[in-house]
Amino acid sequence: MIALQLAYWQETILRVVIGLAALLGLTGGVVYLFLFKFVSFMQSRLGPMEAGPYGSLQLLAEVGKWLQKEDIFTERADRFAFAASPFVVIVSTFLLFVVVPGGPNAVVADLPNSLLYALAVSAISVIGILMAGWASANKYALLGGLRAAGQLVAYELPMILAVVGVVIQAGTLNLQQIVYAQSNGEIFGWGGIGNPYILTQFVGFVIFLIAMQAELTQTPFDMPVAESELVAGYMVEYTGIRFLVYFIAEFATAVGFSAIAATMFLGGWALPASWGISRDWMQVLGPIVAATKAIALTGVVFWVRFSFPRFREDQLQRLAWKFLIPISLANIVLTGIFKVAF
Repeated sequence: MIALQLAYWQETILRVVIGLAALLGLTGGVVYLFLFKFVSFMQSRLGPMEAGPYGSLQLLAEVGKWLQKEDIFTERADRFAFAASPFVVIVSTFLLFVVVPGGPNAVVADLPNSLLYALAVSAISVIGILMAGWASANKYALLGGLRAAGQLVAYELPMILAVVGVVIQAGTLNLQQIVYAQSNGEIFGWGGIGNPYILTQFVGFVIFLIAMQAELTQTPFDMPVAESELVAGYMVEYTGIRFLVYFIAEFATAVGFSAIAATMFLGGWALPASWGISRDWMQVLGPIVAATKAIALTGVVFWVRFSFPRFREDQLQRLAWKFLIPISLANIVLTGIFKVAF
């Protein structure tokens, strides 16, 4: 009843604030759970243990350390582009979460073409990375920026093509409607688990995860920041709060892409409609379900990151252009045929 009394702009501001809090909370949880602990256990280590119980406050300690560091500009840097590029990247990440639904009403903006919007704003980060590479006046940063641009352009196409099958099945570009289509769907007349599109679009799901790993420049697609070749790539000259912004953007984007993948292929925040759970209950359960699925997929990203060796540049490009794109096109054709036939 309180929400009904708020003006539209007040409700929008409230949703944005809650969304940012959820985003930062999920990002912090993912960093602690996977970067600090999961990876440590994979390598038979304990990870951070000093700051807080079991190292739970280590991230806050890291943030405090970065905020105290000097904000350095190189002598020949383009100061405006150098300073602005981290914020271009993180704004792209925040815009991605605007349309990700977390419940029946838990979405900042329920746009008719929200899937198209999400894929479009995620590509803005390329501009920020190119700005960083060029403005740093450093050959390693420039090479990293150019590598990142070439890689992101190459893997944008298979990522977009991978979701076309979902759009064909659901008949909409609206993420909220895609969630409802999976929740209300049936498999051969049985609706016990709805119709999560991972079952019918498994090929698209795998391609999306591979392209997502490349978009995040995570191993084995980390050529733009290859330490043994480029020191730290396009981020090599960044210190203090600007490096912190890049760090937050990296992990927040991982959560964002995972949330998009969970929405399109795993049913998003909804549970099967045949279970009879009321809409009021889903207002509470929806965000928990959505966050759980997003965190699980983010765990896959980190598992791959710390398990596989880095691709060479030619291998990276060949995978995108010679394998992922033809397979995704074939998946679209087959999906269209089955949609018309059945």
